[in-house]
Amino acid sequence: MRWNGQAIGASDANALPGMEHLGGFVRSVTTPEFAGMTFHEVIAKSALNHVPGASAMPFDWTVNPYRGCSHACSYCLAPETTILLADGRTRTLGDLRVGDSIIGTERRGDYRRYVATTVRAKWTTNRRAHRVTLADGTELIASADHRFLTERGWKHVKGAMSGPEQRPYLTANNRLMGFGMGAARAVSRDAADRLWRLGYLAGMIQGDGMILHRTYPRRGRTGAIHAFRLALADTEALERTQAFLALEGIPTNVRPFTAATEQRRAMLAIHTARKEGVAAIEALIKRPADLSEEWLAGYLGGIFDAEGSCSRGVLRISNKSADVLGTVREALACFDIPAVTEGPRPNGVSAIRVTGGLASRMRFFEISRPAITRKLSIVDTAVKTSSDLRVVEIEDLGHSIDMVDITTGTGDFIANGVISHNCFARGTHEYLELDAGRDFDSQIVVKVNVADVLRTELARPSWTGDPVMLGTNTDPYQRAEGRYRLMPGIIQALTDAGTPFSILTKGTLLRRDLPLLTEASYEVDVSLAMSIAVFDDALQRTLEPGTPSAAARLETVRAATDAGFRVTVFLMPILPHLTDSIASLDDALGRIRAAGAHRVVFGALHLRPGAKQWFWQWLEREHPELVGSYRGLYPGASAYAPKPYRQWLAKRVRPLLRVHGLTGHAEEEAPPREPVPGLAARRAAASVVTTSRGRRADAAAMLF
Repeated sequence: MRWNGQAIGASDANALPGMEHLGGFVRSVTTPEFAGMTFHEVIAKSALNHVPGASAMPFDWTVNPYRGCSHACSYCLAPETTILLADGRTRTLGDLRVGDSIIGTERRGDYRRYVATTVRAKWTTNRRAHRVTLADGTELIASADHRFLTERGWKHVKGAMSGPEQRPYLTANNRLMGFGMGAARAVSRDAADRLWRLGYLAGMIQGDGMILHRTYPRRGRTGAIHAFRLALADTEALERTQAFLALEGIPTNVRPFTAATEQRRAMLAIHTARKEGVAAIEALIKRPADLSEEWLAGYLGGIFDAEGSCSRGVLRISNKSADVLGTVREALACFDIPAVTEGPRPNGVSAIRVTGGLASRMRFFEISRPAITRKLSIVDTAVKTSSDLRVVEIEDLGHSIDMVDITTGTGDFIANGVISHNCFARGTHEYLELDAGRDFDSQIVVKVNVADVLRTELARPSWTGDPVMLGTNTDPYQRAEGRYRLMPGIIQALTDAGTPFSILTKGTLLRRDLPLLTEASYEVDVSLAMSIAVFDDALQRTLEPGTPSAAARLETVRAATDAGFRVTVFLMPILPHLTDSIASLDDALGRIRAAGAHRVVFGALHLRPGAKQWFWQWLEREHPELVGSYRGLYPGASAYAPKPYRQWLAKRVRPLLRVHGLTGHAEEEAPPREPVPGLAARRAAASVVTTSRGRRADAAAMLF
């Protein structure tokens, strides 16, 4: 077990965003029993949370001992993974920063398209490494939990056909979506390598530069002019060329070349009239006797910035010079980039056109690294996979490595040229400036003193004993509760203060505290509710991975019922076309009644921002045939099913409730701003009266 101590009030440069100066931060804890998770223990300043008056929530006060949930898994990639930026450049995953603009995807009409999105969060973890190798040579190093988009939807790197690890997973010949990267080539493609710089200068200046040597008579003598000029509208390439020349000891000056017109952009020029400088430039751009891959990669970048275009998905390099075109063909062949020659046209210009679609274009850009970003973007391009991205091998590397994952606005990103899944945001985690995607599952904020703070708040004269709800934000009986045991202290504090409370959970750990809850129920109203959305085991494992099965939760309902509680089951969310059939609802309600539940609150699926993105991805992967119907039910930013559907659902559920002898109602039928309805109070064994503090007592006892 590793403990990272953190003194209260200290600043920690390595802390999560928003926690560097958190005065109540005690320490971060990792432990083998919760692999991939970090628990950030904090000293809470408050425990009671007041629900805003404008909220639709039917209760006023909540207590949340945790931020985040320890039910879920980790999704991550090696930090060396290449990520496609929105401007067409690439950067390694490890070098990305929150706020970076990158490429994701979004379904528009009949096609999924590449779109610009933003990195909302980034985190690291240590996970066992697996190598996924594709037929085109692309390799991906990822955790077993990571998901990639295939022609059959999202699939994990590893999984199983049955058992606890059952989930869609990659197998040989699954075809990933994207364009791929091909086999890795160890070629230097940055300004630190001189050969690459010289290749870039040769391509740029041979393609678009002007070198002039001229003599002229001057007062009876012969004068000489030596000049170099490079004029461009794109300052990115101009500035790069000037910087590369400066590294070779050749200074140049900048001046306006042409003014902007309605048809043309303004152009700037770099120039020099120094004889030595011009001669040095001529020497630099000569084709070397021995061509290296570094020089050829740079040459492609330079000639593309000078004479290249990429319009409507077609990449061309045009020039009149046979020598220039010959060098371009040689460079493309060196890197296995297919191309054909077009022309010459009447003006003598020929063009070399890169073939092979987006995969070839992106390989060209990755190798050549041109400077002009406007030519590189693939925003709005349809995702059409032409490369051979079949899975040929999945290898467990047998060791763990530090990995990285990100949260993006689209819920995905482009990793080594294929579409990669990421974790989605949970807004409540963003409140603490933590990452709202992966951090929600792996960075769990634990209010270790929540019971003591709650006890202090409940003792204030201003506290009126209003009912308190637990489980409205994060589950109080999530897995982490087995370690921290915060709920017993909370239950005792509420009981001692005469404050009625309700608990809503998916966690079977509730059974641990049933004796304490039974004791509390003799003092205050205690209401228990279990959330069970899906009764089909296979569907539940894909929709709610990491949570207890419906059977396990029903056993907890039975245990609470046997302890004397009238338990409510929240049959929510009901999924259109998946769990709303009469057979499904009848089975669910029959099992709920058999477990001893008293009341059912039901409701249709809500798709709020963040959850909606995740659900669309899940639906496309698991039930693509329902995507059209769901987009009709939840168009645009709509979070709720339409009223006609909700009315239809209520008419279907109510008769089944009567058949099974259950009371209940739809969630929207609850009176606003009252304590949570349907959270069943414990059965009263005898007549009960209430003291001035809200305590309950047997009537007979009050007479003595």
